[in-house]
Amino acid sequence: MERVSFDLASTPLREVNQFLHKQLQADDQRHIEVLNPDGAHSIAVGLDEPVTVEIHGHAGYYAAGMNKKATVIVHGSAGTGVAENMMSGRVHVKGFASNGAGATAHGGLLVIDGDAGLRCGISLKGGDIVVGGSVGSFSGFMAQAGRMVICGNAGDALGDSLYEAVIYLRGEAKSLGADARFEPMTDEDRATVAELLREAGLQHDPASFKRVASARSLYHWNADANQEY
Repeated sequence: MERVSFDLASTPLREVNQFLHKQLQADDQRHIEVLNPDGAHSIAVGLDEPVTVEIHGHAGYYAAGMNKKATVIVHGSAGTGVAENMMSGRVHVKGFASNGAGATAHGGLLVIDGDAGLRCGISLKGGDIVVGGSVGSFSGFMAQAGRMVICGNAGDALGDSLYEAVIYLRGEAKSLGADARFEPMTDEDRATVAELLREAGLQHDPASFKRVASARSLYHWNADANQEY
């Protein structure tokens, strides 16, 4: 596999992204390395080929956003919105992730080795997220489909206004959000957690996780509820 390196200390990010968007072919097996990212925003956004991009350092906002087919590895931490609106492929953050990680992801797998900030997986639409550490408040807010595995703890309002997404939590949640509830783990749930942990390269006992899902009381407007749920 051919390796191509870009050093952002001397190469404009625009040139890197133009290469990724316009000079890759459907059968391209190139392996792209981005050196000295220094927190630059929007690295490797909107990829649409099965290429591997390794970012050697910390990435800024929206790294690997709208990813499709590609594998993006951040050898550091990532700012707000990493893997936002991801469609497919894999994004792996070796450090920590800021707010809104994996927001609105429709598919693919986002792995965060460390902690994630507020609203991880907000409005998740079908992607999978595995967090090796803890997540901040309002994670999984309005998550419509997909799965989240949280190996640490969660802040306030975990899973607020969940739809069909399911959250698996190993630690403790400061609180659950509106319409979210703990449910018994089934054999299928344990198999799902085991599969996602294996894909993320993490080793935990699937039986140590709790299932958080929707109570489904918010699916339909109830004029008699006086907005008390």
